[in-house]
Amino acid sequence: MTDLAKFVPIESVAKHFMVSISTARAWVRQGHIPPDTYLKIGNTYRFDLQKVVDALTNRPRLKPIVVPEKEGKEPQQLELDFGNPDEDI
Repeated sequence: MTDLAKFVPIESVAKHFMVSISTARAWVRQGHIPPDTYLKIGNTYRFDLQKVVDALTNRPRLKPIVVPEKEGKEPQQLELDFGNPDEDI
């Protein structure tokens, strides 16, 4: 049986990570906070804070993509044409 007393509202998750509640909600939507770390009943979420901390701090970090420069080529400046946003392409 699960100890429901350890489950906290999303406000507590946001406060723990020092982010806005909107950011914590985005993390849930984007899957950064895995479904096995919270309970959802109707529109109410309750989080096992320790499991959320473990999930977010033990995630593998993405490696940056490094694009090698081609010898003898100058970087190109892109020109953006915003034109009329209502005009179909």
